[in-house]
Amino acid sequence: MRLSNKKVIALVDEEFEDLELHYPILRLQEEGAKVDLVGQEAEKTYMGKYGVPARTTHAYSDIDPSAYDAVLVPGGWAPDKLRRYPEVLDIVRHMDEHKKPIGQICHAGWVLISANILKGVKVTSTPGIKDDMTNAGAEWFDDAVVVDGHIISSRRPPDLPPYVKAFADVLADQ
Repeated sequence: MRLSNKKVIALVDEEFEDLELHYPILRLQEEGAKVDLVGQEAEKTYMGKYGVPARTTHAYSDIDPSAYDAVLVPGGWAPDKLRRYPEVLDIVRHMDEHKKPIGQICHAGWVLISANILKGVKVTSTPGIKDDMTNAGAEWFDDAVVVDGHIISSRRPPDLPPYVKAFADVLADQ
């Protein structure tokens, strides 16, 4: 399996978009990656927008991002909460500084905006935050998936198959 030696952080908080969290985790696990679900608290169950639970394995403050190969940020309303945690922004900045894959879908772009890492980066997102993305200095495209180096972005749940494939491809090449 091509991702058997890869470790991925999947960030979570309340009201994540259920499919945008679980689908990437399952696909990456199918390819052999170890995915840790990381939230403000370890061993806590967070609820998705549509009621699908997700139980964390670690807290943001308990992990060392240098021990991981990539990070996934789901959409939904969770990104508006995630971007308020300095530890989350530190994780995202670490991944950016070390050119490790950062996956973001839908409203997850808010986290990358707050981490201040989008200047000059080609991205997509839900059209609802297009202005936020461009005001942060990103070049926005209305495409299912946009890959700009180590940053992989996507619009919404119907785009999950090409998004997760692109993320896995970038991760495999690291």
